[in-house]
Amino acid sequence: MNYLALKNLLLQFPTSSETFPFDATTAVFKVNNKMFALVSKENDPLRINLKCDPNEAQLLRDMFESVIPGYHMNKEHWNTLILDGKIEFPLIHKMIYDSYSLVIVKFNKSERTALLKKLNAMK
Repeated sequence: MNYLALKNLLLQFPTSSETFPFDATTAVFKVNNKMFALVSKENDPLRINLKCDPNEAQLLRDMFESVIPGYHMNKEHWNTLILDGKIEFPLIHKMIYDSYSLVIVKFNKSERTALLKKLNAMK
């Protein structure tokens, strides 16, 4: 997967946006100004940091060598996926969906309800 394809996927999520708060090569994808994904454009293969339920985070790391503790992130709540082709696209999409969902669950009820409605329409 190349950066443009990954970017297009991430921007399909409701109200998502791409920012570069750190440098010109580290893209931060946000929903309502809250980060749900971080991508380093310089890595080959690409790497993406995603928020993850702590119980599932370790399980994914145990199952896939391409899933490691979140680089420069809280290792309990974030994983880094190495997009080297060893993880199939449906699972990558699910992990992005889960990351996005974990972020919006913290929003107020009206914001959360509106975003969940849009998100569920994506399925």
